[in-house]
Amino acid sequence: MGMTPDRPLAGIGHNGGPESDGLSWRRHCWRSARAALVPHLPIEIVRGRVRRARELGLDYKTYASVRAATGHDVVAFLFSSNALRVPGADAGLGRIGQAGRIGLAVAPLTPAALSAAQPLLEASHAAPRPWGRFGEIRAALRAAHAGHPAEGVVLVGDAPFEPEWVVAGRLGYYLPAARIFAQGL
Repeated sequence: MGMTPDRPLAGIGHNGGPESDGLSWRRHCWRSARAALVPHLPIEIVRGRVRRARELGLDYKTYASVRAATGHDVVAFLFSSNALRVPGADAGLGRIGQAGRIGLAVAPLTPAALSAAQPLLEASHAAPRPWGRFGEIRAALRAAHAGHPAEGVVLVGDAPFEPEWVVAGRLGYYLPAARIFAQGL
């Protein structure tokens, strides 16, 4: 091995193999890590998850994202009243089955008014204040999803302050309303 201007002579113990800092090495490491991350699921499990996604009214990609992020199945959806104003929300609520459907009435809307406007909701509760204190948000969300394990609850929202509610309430996942209520699912 000769000396080049940009690379010094290899030292004792160097086997003369390829450099480990090049693009091809990084590509190999990325592919190996990605292959180890993605589990090899039996086809029966994949079919069952496709069926479950259909029951929930979700496309498989969305359902798989939720499963991968939480490690749990979806047991309930919390819908903010902001999300329920998105076009297609009525039809989207009708597609959701085999999971709880709970409304969060963002002030000035009341839980009773939200329940009257959306009869497909099983229950409605007052939503936390926008950008409220962490403890207040957690308490409001715990009251809303009572009876459902938090890690299996998906929050569906449409306001910039709602994604942080997932962390405060220790919920499983956040979905933008446009993604869950998209036409053609």
